[in-house]
Amino acid sequence: MQLIGSTALALLGTLALNAYATDAPGPKRPSVEQLQKLIVDKSPQTHVEKPDNDRITARRIDIVDEKGTIRMTLSGQTPAPIIDGIQYKRAFNVAGMVLYDDKGSERGGFGTADVNGGMAVLALDHPAMDAIGWRVSPDGEVRFSINQAPPLIREPRLDNRLIPGVATPTRIEMLVGADGTPAIALNDKSDRPRLRLTVTQEGYGAIEFLDAQGKVIHTLAPEADLR
Repeated sequence: MQLIGSTALALLGTLALNAYATDAPGPKRPSVEQLQKLIVDKSPQTHVEKPDNDRITARRIDIVDEKGTIRMTLSGQTPAPIIDGIQYKRAFNVAGMVLYDDKGSERGGFGTADVNGGMAVLALDHPAMDAIGWRVSPDGEVRFSINQAPPLIREPRLDNRLIPGVATPTRIEMLVGADGTPAIALNDKSDRPRLRLTVTQEGYGAIEFLDAQGKVIHTLAPEADLR
């Protein structure tokens, strides 16, 4: 699948379907007339001659939009997560950056977690649950997870706000174990790994099929079969 860059997506969102030049050679492209209507500044600021300060020291910096809504926070102790207007306790402190949507709900971030040995983390969120996440653990394990979107459930006793942390399966998980073993796992709807791509201890590439109890029931390792 061909990926479209963010700049192209931004333009497509504002261009009409008939706004493409019809007489231009090559692939379809926006007409110059339409682009001229979208130009905000032909000489935007891209350089600062001199910084206001060589160094800024602060416990927290908030970036707000034109309505005053906090859209990004940089802090040595990031604020507890806000989901649909309610703030909940964070499991452990994270120093780094948090991203918020236009309603002020947390939608991702990255930083270092204050767990024993330290952990580097990065996440992008569904409206009330992690969507994808990176984790670099103290023991050397590196893990990347992609979670299925959970149902959006509202609770009348919480003023009809979204319930956070609704159970949802991790459907794809990639990791390099602490011992260096790589693996990519595909999970079923019950969060059980059913297919795993890995490299065996002998160095053979392998595809493993697992049952519902997590037992490997069949392995495809063509190189191993040749020896």
